[in-house]
Amino acid sequence: MKKKLYFGSNLKMYKNIQDTVKYLQDLVSLTKDISREEMELFIIPSYTTLESATKNVDRSYVKLGAQNMCWEDEGQFTGEISPLMLKELGLDLVMIGHSERRHVFGETDAEENRKVKAGLKHGFTTLLCIGETAEEKNFGISPEVLRTQLKVGFHDVPVSEVPHIWVAYEPVWSIGVNGTPASPDYAEEMHKVIKECLLEIFGDAGADIPVLYGGSVNPGNANELIVQPSIDGLFTGRAAWQADKFDKLIRDAMKTYKEKYGE
Repeated sequence: MKKKLYFGSNLKMYKNIQDTVKYLQDLVSLTKDISREEMELFIIPSYTTLESATKNVDRSYVKLGAQNMCWEDEGQFTGEISPLMLKELGLDLVMIGHSERRHVFGETDAEENRKVKAGLKHGFTTLLCIGETAEEKNFGISPEVLRTQLKVGFHDVPVSEVPHIWVAYEPVWSIGVNGTPASPDYAEEMHKVIKECLLEIFGDAGADIPVLYGGSVNPGNANELIVQPSIDGLFTGRAAWQADKFDKLIRDAMKTYKEKYGE
């Protein structure tokens, strides 16, 4: 294959411990025949399920991550989760700056930057989520918004950390129950902006950072999205929350990609 493809999902505030473990085990058993050289699979469940998930799921087939993280190792931060606590669980990755963290909980680009640096410092693969609102899109400033989120989010991050960085582009207007998926053309256009900006920030090494599209990915649009030249993977929402359906979406997308680009 031309490149490794990334498929993952953030389970948000859904699924209890038992449901999460069963979902992950089913997903591993359904997808284990797919070479992990060709495909990276990751799931980001709720905090309370993480300990059971890490103990009961074969991590060579699925990376597990946390949905958020405090930028400090310890301190008077009631209700927060420290990188050290996540490290103790042996997690693979941490997601920073999901649109709900930014827009529901009011996190700023500068806070995301502190979290990105903390995640990298502790050896996590750090997935920075970026995206513009419908209003920003209507004003025609989507590229500026994405570039700002990237430049602030990765401020003072050394090039040596590039192997541990992923980016997810999730237009705010496309996420959730009432979200409208971005057209493949629009998604590709924004992914190009992101990739150009990553080159500005990190030099040539920036080309190695996978950029995933998330925002109402479903079986009807996954194949069109995955073949866009600048899209390296799909960060899938509710369409991924049943293991058999996610397995089918992954297989269909990989087959479509191979047909277009060859083995």
